[in-house]
Amino acid sequence: MNNTIAAQRLPAEMRFAAELAALAQADSGPRPAGWRLSPRAARTFILGSGVEQGGGVTITRKIHGNDALVERAIVTLAGQRGLMLAGEPGTAKSLLSELLAAAISGNTTMSVQGGAGVVEEQIRYGWNYALLLRDGPGNAALVPGPLHRAMQLGLLLRFEEITRCATEVQDCLVPVLSERLLQIPELKEEQPYLLAQPGFNVIATANLRDRGVNEMSAALKRRFNFETMQPLESIATQVTLIGDEVRRELLAANIGVAVPPDVLTLLASAFHELRAGAVDGIAIERPGTVLSTAQAISVVCDAASQCWYFGETVLRPAHVARYLLGTVIQDDQEDRRRFSEYLRIVARKRSLRPDWMDFVAGARE
Repeated sequence: MNNTIAAQRLPAEMRFAAELAALAQADSGPRPAGWRLSPRAARTFILGSGVEQGGGVTITRKIHGNDALVERAIVTLAGQRGLMLAGEPGTAKSLLSELLAAAISGNTTMSVQGGAGVVEEQIRYGWNYALLLRDGPGNAALVPGPLHRAMQLGLLLRFEEITRCATEVQDCLVPVLSERLLQIPELKEEQPYLLAQPGFNVIATANLRDRGVNEMSAALKRRFNFETMQPLESIATQVTLIGDEVRRELLAANIGVAVPPDVLTLLASAFHELRAGAVDGIAIERPGTVLSTAQAISVVCDAASQCWYFGETVLRPAHVARYLLGTVIQDDQEDRRRFSEYLRIVARKRSLRPDWMDFVAGARE
């Protein structure tokens, strides 16, 4: 695929096409039926190798932390059980789901976004009603949904935020995961079912903050292996991840602002302290808002965009502080008080640190 296509965001199989091609060329490991890469090569694609493959392509690390979980996830998908990735918001569940689909199927677009308005027809199949009325139910009138297409083509189906769907909608996966068969009872004159082709499986994600919105049935839970993704605890690892993603996004947007590592370290430290509820050993109230690494990346990119479009060339702590406000203070006005208290303690404890004082000044503007 041509990864020079103009788009706001390319699917992983296009964004990392050179890496996937290099891995496929060098891949001699055993692979399950229907897989584009062997499990070992899929692991390398996600966790990186640090060495050049064929054609001088370096396989970059795309998921930081949770290395053992990545291996278990790959093994799960090689079997006959679905994979459930659970965790707090911002723990890269969707990213891992996308990367697994890119490595295993070479296609990440067989996906369902869970929500209260999703109905079974949007997942399984629907009908072209003009053809249905003219010719009756048949394969010509059938409009395949993501589940139907994934089963037919032997691809992974990604089901994002599955617990946001009603329980009866979730349970349409139960017979599919247990029998690898999708019933199509309307096809009375043709084969009334679809058999899953080799390579088909389901990756679902669930947000732990939404637990209880639509509880999964015991029958469906039994058909998944659950893996819980943990937030990054190491500030250094967070800085590396934030820096890599920010560089990629700014390059794609042609924004030439310098982002000093010290600013990224300060921002990652602020996120860590607000999540942990402590500043230099002093307890503080944690904001009700979930503060994820993805949000930190967005804060830096927004601040860098402001600098670029309004004539500044170097990102400062004050810039990121201004955009951090909108991340911390959302629909809970108590978070305004909590954040103000955090700034007060930082100003008192780090008064001799010019970078932190610049951050405090920017947040108070």
